[in-house]
Parts: sequence; structure tokens; C-alpha cells
Amino acid sequence: MRFKDAIEILRPVNCLMGALTVIIGLLNTRLGIPLDKLLINIILGVFTYIFIAAAGMVINDIYDIEIDKINRPERPIPRGSINLKQAKLLYSIYLIIGLALSIFHSIFFNLGLLNIVLASFFGFIGWVYAKWGKKSGFFGNIAVGISFSIGMIYGAVLNSSSIPPFIYFFFITAFSLLVSREIIKGCEDIEGDKNHGVKTLAIKIGIRKSIYISLVFSITAIIFFILPIFTNILNPILFIILMVFGLIDVFYAIFLMLTTK
Repeated sequence: MRFKDAIEILRPVNCLMGALTVIIGLLNTRLGIPLDKLLINIILGVFTYIFIAAAGMVINDIYDIEIDKINRPERPIPRGSINLKQAKLLYSIYLIIGLALSIFHSIFFNLGLLNIVLASFFGFIGWVYAKWGKKSGFFGNIAVGISFSIGMIYGAVLNSSSIPPFIYFFFITAFSLLVSREIIKGCEDIEGDKNHGVKTLAIKIGIRKSIYISLVFSITAIIFFILPIFTNILNPILFIILMVFGLIDVFYAIFLMLTTK
């Protein structure tokens, strides 16, 4: 196993995008927070999220090995760059580091147990999705949406246990976009999923109906994206960065809907 393989398997772009949600949660609850505390929360919060997210990516690839041989043969495990024993070791290392960081953060900076609880829940939902969520179809899509979007609430909690309403708007926006994207991925991967008993919406109700549902989630995301404009949002630019990807999903869903019979 090469170093680049260990990085590739954790899907660094996905982890960094998730870490951005932690920063959004932190910077939009920064009023009254000393700069030194804010910087510590950003550094430790972001790295906690990245390592736990990385563990989730690895365990997902471990359970998805047979499906990926068909849908994504270029991934490190299917192509033979990383074997299962090495992948399990990477999963354990990433998860332990992430949870250790959350414990360190809570103990030495007086954050209380909520930080550890959220970090542990994040790690748990990643494992649950990998083991059962993928084959459950729509409920798996929900799990993915939660695991990504929880970063905003996690970031806000690091600053204060009192979370402003617009953070929940952010959460719903990111959650809806992720669910929309996961439904579309189910449409794209329908052949490999059929062969391995994955019950995605595309398999249960057909591609076209699934795309309509995906579009509903995308529109929901846009609505909740607009709502924070009427609240005391502090960093709209950061949130707009996420929406660029969301709008791409919306247009892609429309394209698929128009071109699918």
C-alpha cells in the first residue's frame, strides 16, 4: 500500500467539503467567542471531522468491495492497491485519531460531553451506513445526508450549546442536497446495485420517478438556502460556496429527468 492509496481511499475532496460545513457552523456562531478559542475550535473541530469522515469512507469501501468491482473498479480496494486487512487497519487508525481528538478537545478546553457524543454519533452512523444503509436504499441516502450535514451543527456546538435557527436552515439545505445527489447516484449505479441486492429508489420505483424525488429535495434545499437571508447570518459567502455544488446537482437532476424515458 502506497501513501497515495491511503489518501485516495478516504476521498479527500469529500472530507474537505464536509470539514467546510464545520467551519460554516463555527464562523456563524462566533459572536462573543474569543479569537484564541475560535481558532482552537476550528483546528480541532475540522481535524476531528476529517478523520472520522475518513474512517467512514474506508469502511464504506470495505463493505462495498463487490459492488465497486462493477461500479467503480478504479477504487483502491477493487484494483488491488489496498487489501482488506490494510483497509481495516486504516479504518481503525482514522477513527481512533478522530475520537481521540474530540476527547482531547473536550477535556482540555472544557467543552463537555456533547462534543464527544456528536463525534461518536458521526462515527457510528458511518459504520451503520456502510454495513446496512447502502443496501437499504432510501434510508441509506438519509444516513449520508445526516453524516455530511451534521458538521454544521457540530461546528456550532463547539462554540455554544445554544444553536441559532439559521444553523438548522443550513443543516436542512446541505442534508437535502446530499439526499438528492445520493438518489441520482443510485440511478447512475443501477446495474451494479441490481446485481448485489441494493434496494435503491431507482430499483424500487424506476429512474424517472427517482429523479423527480431528487428534484424535490433539491428545491427544498434552495428554499432553506434563501431563508437565512432574513436572519442574522454572519458568513453568507461560505455558505454560497456549498450552494454552487447544490445548483450543479439541481441542473443535473433536471437534465436526467428530461433525458430519461
